[in-house]
Amino acid sequence: MDLELKGKSVIVTGGASNIGRAITLGFAAEGANLTIAEIDMPLGEKVAEEARQLGASGVQVIETDVTDLQQVKNMIAAAVSQFGGVDALVNNVGWDQLMFFAQTTPEFWQRIIQINFVGVLNCTHSVLDLMIKNGGGSIVCLSSDASRQGEAREAVYGAVKAGVNGLMKSIARENGRFGVRCNVICPGITIPDDDETVSANSMWANKEDMFTEEQFAKIAANLPLKKLGKPKDIANAVLFMSSRAVAGHITGQVTSVSGGYSMIG
Repeated sequence: MDLELKGKSVIVTGGASNIGRAITLGFAAEGANLTIAEIDMPLGEKVAEEARQLGASGVQVIETDVTDLQQVKNMIAAAVSQFGGVDALVNNVGWDQLMFFAQTTPEFWQRIIQINFVGVLNCTHSVLDLMIKNGGGSIVCLSSDASRQGEAREAVYGAVKAGVNGLMKSIARENGRFGVRCNVICPGITIPDDDETVSANSMWANKEDMFTEEQFAKIAANLPLKKLGKPKDIANAVLFMSSRAVAGHITGQVTSVSGGYSMIG
């Protein structure tokens, strides 16, 4: 099936690490023009080269801290300058550190809020007028199943991601008449392909601090599909939602891609 993404201008925030990398390479294989918004520039350039080899029409890496509004505006301006506009924005950047709420601090709360929510506000607000003027576009946010049913050791993260879900629904209602579609993908546990595909800034940089291999096995055994997610599983859903050709009548939806961990209607 042709997703009709060839030549489209796509921004992927955090597009060089783990899930973001898989999303970037998925769009590259479809022939999109890619702007990778990254703070890890060496890894960004490495993934950009992989994207070129896979068939991306064009690729640029722009150093971007999504919590800094001016850096976000500069990144979007670069996408417009290089590729003529923005057809799709993927708000992929996210971060957490697993701990019980009683162990957290106000400083930790603020970091979670800045990276996972303010970053989405900055990118979405900065691109919205552009999409409206250009007749539409797609915004896809990466959330989490922790936002849908709660999860131990992810209280603040889950609450903030629930805010992302609500934000996207509201923006979808406000801007559907302009052809702007907003959707959310909620991964469950998604294991990096290997250590080299993960940024040093990633929450997965030291995955042994999060889960043991025994815990991974137990989690998989309790899922209906009996397996943990891989980055490409999430990327496939993001590409689908970003494609007007196949998902043009879908907006305001929160979709779990988690092996059946969450089954919320």
